[in-house]
Amino acid sequence: MANAPILITGGAGFIGSHLCDALLAKGYAVRVLDDLSTGKPDNLQLSNPHLELIEGDVADAQLVQRAVAGCRAVVHLAAVASVQASVEDPVKTHQSNFIGTLNVAEAMRVHGVRRVLFASSAAVYGNNGEGESIAEETSKAPLTPYAVDKLASEQYLDFYRRQHGLEPVVFRFFNIFGPRQDPSSPYSGVISIFSERAAQGLPITVFGDGEQTRDFLYVGDLVQVMVQALELAQVEVGAVNVGLNQATSLNQMLKALEQVVGSLPAVHYAQARSGDIRHSRADNQRLLARFDFPQPTSMVEGLAKLLGKA
Repeated sequence: MANAPILITGGAGFIGSHLCDALLAKGYAVRVLDDLSTGKPDNLQLSNPHLELIEGDVADAQLVQRAVAGCRAVVHLAAVASVQASVEDPVKTHQSNFIGTLNVAEAMRVHGVRRVLFASSAAVYGNNGEGESIAEETSKAPLTPYAVDKLASEQYLDFYRRQHGLEPVVFRFFNIFGPRQDPSSPYSGVISIFSERAAQGLPITVFGDGEQTRDFLYVGDLVQVMVQALELAQVEVGAVNVGLNQATSLNQMLKALEQVVGSLPAVHYAQARSGDIRHSRADNQRLLARFDFPQPTSMVEGLAKLLGKA
């Protein structure tokens, strides 16, 4: 297995491509499975002989079997990441967000691959713990099909752990930001949308009053943790919140953005969107206990990197 690749589903996307870069830099071979619906080939080092790109959908069970074969580990990031898309078309998003996970788990069972990193979400908590630091044991109350699929995927991976010896590391991402986060979708990460519009001098629309809070983490900090999770000799059972335990309102984030770009264009406030959670902040004690967490990248520094000003 010395030269066996690490498979990253969704590896041409925002988080996946940064992880690809980090793994290639450490000398790993990487195989990417991505349907390129949101991921971009330009995000990948396609000229690197240690990188292989398979174009296709995790909902295709046979293709997933082929992609997993011969791998040392899997990082399962592929998903329709838009909460709103799952509300509008739950059947279609279910194919990627749940069936895709089941296909990955089954392929790992067949091919004897044990370690899998799974991108779950803070959305599994719904509004539980609102205004407080949300611990992993907080009751789950998914409000959208996206969140339901993430929670069901966690439970299936735990079944495969107990029944077939898989070693899942379940990361419940809060709000990850950084370069390559696609701002073209209205449902993309709010930081990437606001940053692009600020850079272009275009008006910014905030859904709600801007006092809703999120726990923002720079993608480079996340990637360091993910690499550690792949290299652990043993993994502990239980999902891990990934955040800084810091609540930042969208209005505060806009002030940080103003520091980076100099001045903001007009900011308009519109009605809050259905399914949006008001407050979300991670209790990250488990993260800090299990991993050597880096010195966090500040919001201003992260925004500067996102906008190419650092």
